Amino acid sequence: MERKQLGKGDTAFMAACTGLIVANIYYCQPLIVLIGKEFGLHESIAGRVTYLTQIGYALGLLLLVPLGDILERRKQIIVTTAISVLALLLAAKAPSFLVLQIASVLIGISSVVPQLILPLAASLTADNKRGSTIGTIMGGLLVGILASRSLSGAVGSLYGWREMYLIAAGICVVLLGLMWWRFPKSEPAFNGNYGQLMRSVAHYAVTQPALRQAAITNALSFAVVSAFWVTMVLFLSAAPFNYESFEIGFFALAGAAGALAAPLVGKISDGRDTSNNIIIGLALELISFIGFYFTGSGIFLLLAGIITLDVGHQSVQVTNQTIIYSILPEARNRFNTVFMTSTFIGGATGSALGLFLWSVGNWAGVCAGCSVVVLINIFLFFRNRSKIAKLGLRPVK
Repeated sequence: MERKQLGKGDTAFMAACTGLIVANIYYCQPLIVLIGKEFGLHESIAGRVTYLTQIGYALGLLLLVPLGDILERRKQIIVTTAISVLALLLAAKAPSFLVLQIASVLIGISSVVPQLILPLAASLTADNKRGSTIGTIMGGLLVGILASRSLSGAVGSLYGWREMYLIAAGICVVLLGLMWWRFPKSEPAFNGNYGQLMRSVAHYAVTQPALRQAAITNALSFAVVSAFWVTMVLFLSAAPFNYESFEIGFFALAGAAGALAAPLVGKISDGRDTSNNIIIGLALELISFIGFYFTGSGIFLLLAGIITLDVGHQSVQVTNQTIIYSILPEARNRFNTVFMTSTFIGGATGSALGLFLWSVGNWAGVCAGCSVVVLINIFLFFRNRSKIAKLGLRPVK
């Protein structure tokens, strides 16, 4: 049987695991220039590994995460992490860019472990503390995302991009043993087969308006975040900055404020006015891209915008996850599947869009295009605000 509640140490350990594993998706971003040089590719072509990894992640979310409702979760987490080790090793030894692209998709598919941990944590947490627990784990997730870019930039500059993938594989090997030792076993919540499970995922996507709205809002939010991080590498590696991957990676540390904001947003999401958190988050994203547009040759607005953007996205994501995990407890993995699959489809689309906007309008084009996406997201959210305000954290019957 599952334990009724997590201790603080358990929550902290889960947060650390989510951060260290989700990092696998983002190591490639500061390495685009290095990968392009080794394989003789233009940076926009080398950048494909970023959205291919995100596409793989979306596939993993769609195909693997629902299994958490019919399989023992700890075993699923261990097996999936083991596959991630193999995918990372394939990337490290890739003899061609084609093999690296295949490895990138496999890395994405097998790095869905954080989205298996989150429903597990939610099921082991009391209702009145669920937002706080989710916020803490999401804080660990964001630290992993930000630290991965800094670490990757440093390792790539000092040793090469292949060594980063080897280090990542080693980290996952260590986590395998620790998670087997610390994670609790769980009992499946769904008695049907895989086909019935997937049909129920589609059913929930169609019949649950709060889930559907959360998925759309978060997908568009993550799209602009992904577009920014991919193109920021190109922006800073070009004149007048001409930064190396080592220097670019450290800009990710500016977003650490988002990690600090996630637990706070989670606590606020245990209250009633959850829609206000989303409105504030989207407003912060828009302010960020306005600041990015006027960055010029200085970095103050860029650094301030990174902090604002990450805090804004965390406000949107943590609040939305708190909402969806409070609807049908027995279907948390399937709800998470809809939510996070949509999110990373948005992320992959955003990365591709960012590269396209860069190719046609450079940094100004990226900032203008992403601002339009944020405005569309705000419009769609306000159109459905009355429904969300009525639903809040209450189940949808």
